[in-house]
Amino acid sequence: MKTAGRFLFCGLLTASVHAQTFEVTESSIAQEQKAMTEGRVTSKALVQAYLNRIEAFDRRGPRLNALLTVNPNALKEAEALDRERASKGPRGPLHGIPVIVKDNYGTTDMPTTAGSVALMGFVPSSDAFQVRKLREAGAVIIAKSNLHELASGITTISSAGGQTLNPYDPSRNPGGSSGGTGAAIAASFAAAGMGTDTCGSIRIPSSQNNLVGLRPTKGLSSIAGIVPLSITQDVAGPLARSVEDLATMLDATIGEDPADPATHLRNGQTRPKFSAALHAGTLRGTRIGVPEPLFGDSTDEQDVIRLVRAAVEEMKNQGAVIVSVPLPELNTAMAGTSVIDFEFSEDFRNYLAQSPNPPVHSLQEILDLGLFHASLEGGYRRRLASKGRDSEEYQKALAKRTALMEIILKAMDDQKLDALAYPTLKRRPARIGDPQNGSNCQLSPSTGFPAITMPAGFTADGLPIGIELFGRPFDDAKLVSYAYDYERANNHRSAPARTPALGDRKNPALITWQGAGARFSFDPATSELTYNVTASGSSATLHRATKDEIGPVIFVLANHPFESLSGTETLSNSDRDKLLTGGLYIQTDKVRIPLAPNAH
Repeated sequence: MKTAGRFLFCGLLTASVHAQTFEVTESSIAQEQKAMTEGRVTSKALVQAYLNRIEAFDRRGPRLNALLTVNPNALKEAEALDRERASKGPRGPLHGIPVIVKDNYGTTDMPTTAGSVALMGFVPSSDAFQVRKLREAGAVIIAKSNLHELASGITTISSAGGQTLNPYDPSRNPGGSSGGTGAAIAASFAAAGMGTDTCGSIRIPSSQNNLVGLRPTKGLSSIAGIVPLSITQDVAGPLARSVEDLATMLDATIGEDPADPATHLRNGQTRPKFSAALHAGTLRGTRIGVPEPLFGDSTDEQDVIRLVRAAVEEMKNQGAVIVSVPLPELNTAMAGTSVIDFEFSEDFRNYLAQSPNPPVHSLQEILDLGLFHASLEGGYRRRLASKGRDSEEYQKALAKRTALMEIILKAMDDQKLDALAYPTLKRRPARIGDPQNGSNCQLSPSTGFPAITMPAGFTADGLPIGIELFGRPFDDAKLVSYAYDYERANNHRSAPARTPALGDRKNPALITWQGAGARFSFDPATSELTYNVTASGSSATLHRATKDEIGPVIFVLANHPFESLSGTETLSNSDRDKLLTGGLYIQTDKVRIPLAPNAH
């Protein structure tokens, strides 16, 4: 049985399969498909290469804890797809491609826990609609990812899996609730991944992991077979490292589903074809509104806001027409439009009732048995106390949603706007254990209109920031095309330094060097600096500086006499960058020892 914060690996990694030399780190779906077509790699080798990365960085190294279960049959499934390719050719662009799905997607071959210890070992009788679509497309579901328990938060902590860490800075959260998928795809544990979004749960982890993610128009894709949070607001879709990969995943997973009434389109509406919409130059002449209330003005928001406004300026440089939209009534109009509290308890109970023998039957039972993470108790009890869909408050929320849609459409019509642009989050990723403030998640789920998040750049201390584009209903492909054009001109995607390429190794190579009577090694996965100083002294400190300047102390290595000195310290994001550019040194009472790994 799996314990909190660890994997259910089902013996998978005992398999002995040699991964070929194709490097999967940051590789695209198209690159992997081309390599398989040309015989340079197999699906089985791709799976093994990703498994090596999971072992190196999720279980060891920075221990991201992004995954709950690794598919015990992934290698066998990949082998079967390799044989099918040889005999019949590929089914399409996802044939043999390893992907990850959030663990609230139903799967018949792996448990579906939604991050709850109450659902440990629960295996639904059928796959979720989008899981079935992925399998039909030939994708290999290599693993299921951790999430904020029952999708009820945005920092990704759960009783079934513990806390997932951000690969760009493991002291920070990865966003949520699809934070396990976000961290896993950022760290190249698969080619792309699937998440859900009830209020930001695709877009927030995309922002905090330097990814692209679309919250589609409600009804564009099915939520059947996914553990619900709010049927009215729930949508599901991919997170990816590039817009092209996102489009490939969307084309494979959208579609009408008899089990999800929202997918029955009306009035001749058709579903878009995403890959066909990827064209350069789509931003030229596009009118993009900037809703000022969604930009923060507090001191701790300004570094994020500067990056997002710079991204808007980049779109302007590509020919977009930028229009300021005051909308002073926007925040008031959005307040009270969420229906999660009214719907969750009932929707969750109905989901469990579809199984002939669920491990629990209701949120009340989970609370009665104490089968939940302590941080979620207040929210669960608030939702249990809700009067639900029969209440006057619920009807008021629905009315406010209609009014919000009208306000937004009028503002866009008046200014002839194609999209709105604003920060996904007004604040940087919060430290583990702190609340994540600054979310702009509500506009899209409260209207049902689509929104896409894409990378806008990094803060000075190396944290990813996202910008969101919001569009009219079923303008999803337009948003994806704008993001594609933006990405081509301003590619802000950068892989996390703590999860480097492995090549044929099982672990990342250490950086080692020596000089001035000292030996050093640096582990890029953990940011651990190990030192061995042979000189004696009475004190030693590690400093930050530039060139020959004196800089501040960041670690006290010794405050007593020593004949030699050895130890290990974990560097921050900024200090690891300083190290790699020769900006750290050790100072004893007798000698200064520069740390210059690139000089050796």
